[in-house]
Amino acid sequence: MQKNQRLYAQEVLRRLKREYPKRGPFVEWSNPLELLIGTVLSAQCTDKTVNRVIKKLFKKYRNAFDYSNADISWLEKEIYSTGFYKSKAKYLKGIGNMLVKKYNGEVPNKLEYLLDLPGVANKTAHLIMAKAFGVMTGVAVDTHVARLAPRLGLTYGKNPNKIATDLEKIFPKNQYLEINEYLIMHGRAVCVRIPKCETCVLSDICPSSPNGKKEPLKNVDFVTKFVKLQ
Repeated sequence: MQKNQRLYAQEVLRRLKREYPKRGPFVEWSNPLELLIGTVLSAQCTDKTVNRVIKKLFKKYRNAFDYSNADISWLEKEIYSTGFYKSKAKYLKGIGNMLVKKYNGEVPNKLEYLLDLPGVANKTAHLIMAKAFGVMTGVAVDTHVARLAPRLGLTYGKNPNKIATDLEKIFPKNQYLEINEYLIMHGRAVCVRIPKCETCVLSDICPSSPNGKKEPLKNVDFVTKFVKLQ
């Protein structure tokens, strides 16, 4: 691990934090269960839509027992606009069942236990641990992070596990949540599917931008100076 890798990563994060002084919007929640449910619903769905759905959902389903006892057909209708509603409804009811049977209705604060819950993979589990319990267990990789991290030269990985591993090498643990959220915000606003490099605060250092003085990512000098991962 070269010092320059971490320096480059910190410069990326520094600029993004300056560009987006207010973090969000993200899934709204007031307790670990709400965060868990909202995050599961956010798969392939915007946080704006999820927040609109959970505003009503959380008034009706207040605890794990409510989800465990839910009528699956009604639950499907209530979360329909989040997409993949049949699978998500099964996940929510399954989460309720497991929390009631194994954890006395409470969301567990251990990564391995969260990963046992229906519909919960690494991304969701890392977010729950970081936001609900203040424990950084890994970088959550969603579609925005998966798109931006390679573009920025923070990883050469193509799958979420590899991307997460590379990001965890160059960012300290206390920044795992930050890099996730700032990449999401930048991915929504600027580094979209067709990136707006002309307005990007990272354009002069990003290896994928045509606007800066640097060369493409595969240029050996640039990679060695900034982002060569080992």
